[in-house]
Amino acid sequence: MTGRKVSLKIMENWLRIIASLVFSAVLAGCAGMSAEQKAAGVRLLSAAQVTDCTKAGSTQVSVQDRLHVLEQVEGGLQRELTALARRSAVQLGGNAIVAIDKINRGSQSFAVYRCPATGGSAR
Repeated sequence: MTGRKVSLKIMENWLRIIASLVFSAVLAGCAGMSAEQKAAGVRLLSAAQVTDCTKAGSTQVSVQDRLHVLEQVEGGLQRELTALARRSAVQLGGNAIVAIDKINRGSQSFAVYRCPATGGSAR
């Protein structure tokens, strides 16, 4: 091979390596969605809104250690319990939650569902 052909081969190999690295970085960025970002996509629905969904499980969440502080903030306890339930839903592979019962001593139970992307209403 001549020197020119060798140079072209080397450049071609480097371009392949660079393209592979860029592709890997793009894939890693997509897969790198944080648990918080995923939990933000979990919808809080009513029982009537999950008729087209599949139940993925249930979760009981609790804020015993911060109960007194959260009770002092208007809606703070419910917001915190719902946020915890959303995180649990992600772990169970769900994208929607429904409160099963009312808050009792800093705890609440939620059903977790997998719903079609177009099903249910927004948070």
